[in-house]
Amino acid sequence: MLKTLIPTLSRLRFAIQLAMLFVTVYGSVLVGTYMAGKISNALPALSCAYDQMNGGYCVLIPTQHILHHRIGEAMVRAQQLTLSMILPLLMSFLAFFAFFFVLGKAFCGWVCPLGTLQEVVGRIGRRFGIGLRRLTSADLLAAHRVRPVKWLLLLGLVFLLPLLTGLGVTPHALGNPYCDICPSRVATTLLTGNTDQLALRVGDGWSFALGAAADFLIGFMIVGGLAIRQPFCRICPLLAFNALFQRLSPLRLVKTAHANCGQCRICSDACPMDIEEISQQAGRKAYTEDCTLCGRCAEYCPQDGTIRLKWGPLALFSSRRAYYKDKVRSELPDGSVKPLRFMQRDEAADAR
Repeated sequence: MLKTLIPTLSRLRFAIQLAMLFVTVYGSVLVGTYMAGKISNALPALSCAYDQMNGGYCVLIPTQHILHHRIGEAMVRAQQLTLSMILPLLMSFLAFFAFFFVLGKAFCGWVCPLGTLQEVVGRIGRRFGIGLRRLTSADLLAAHRVRPVKWLLLLGLVFLLPLLTGLGVTPHALGNPYCDICPSRVATTLLTGNTDQLALRVGDGWSFALGAAADFLIGFMIVGGLAIRQPFCRICPLLAFNALFQRLSPLRLVKTAHANCGQCRICSDACPMDIEEISQQAGRKAYTEDCTLCGRCAEYCPQDGTIRLKWGPLALFSSRRAYYKDKVRSELPDGSVKPLRFMQRDEAADAR
């Protein structure tokens, strides 16, 4: 009885994800709609500023706005950059680092509402018997080629275009281009009953194109998420942004080399980002920029103590053979579960 009351790491993470989904989508219920800045305007997770009911804003929106409206426009007026101009940007980054120091990239795997929604979509797909698209060697090679996309989006849509718009080089509609295509803007506002962000804006060509891209990405995320784990996370610029500072946080996954590593590949199969280095490497090389610190590799490693989730010197979770055996009884490493059956078949009737 006591064993059933102790949650597995996956169940604990999913419970936290659901709680944070409520905070990041409906958080104003707790802090009040007009509370200045709400919880924060610099969360390291895709909590959309277009969602009027959320409890905190994603760091990418103030970054774009400050580059656009403060730094870029200040440079156009040929004014000298002073603390009064860059202080808001510095404060946003300081707030980001304060949050990031505690949980690091676990904001992606445990807090981000868009990541949670993708996992829910994947669970629905598994429950209804939609086959998981397993990545072959060729697919993994293609996945490696996709990794730079998130860096290009971060550089181009979060940093470069807002700055160029502030300088007057690009149209005003490109002032915060990433937020205009971010599927979190559509998904989280829809959860609050607001359909405005799903509608296409036809008054301006750039606005129409960005809105169409957002609708395409949310469709890609929903449809693709039924068969591929975390499809949008693989190109998310906030994952790249967090990866820049991942070594600043004491929260990390640690892998010790084992004689069987690289043979069973269970940890790579369990990884929702299909990081093959986890099974092949040890130390820091085992965890690439795509790691979201979800901890599934530690849950499904069958070797005692090989993979640990640590915060500084403290081991928060460690792989164990007994835990692995108990875990696979209800869910396989790739997330596959028994599909729902709405009606039990009468085998005797079938025989007749």
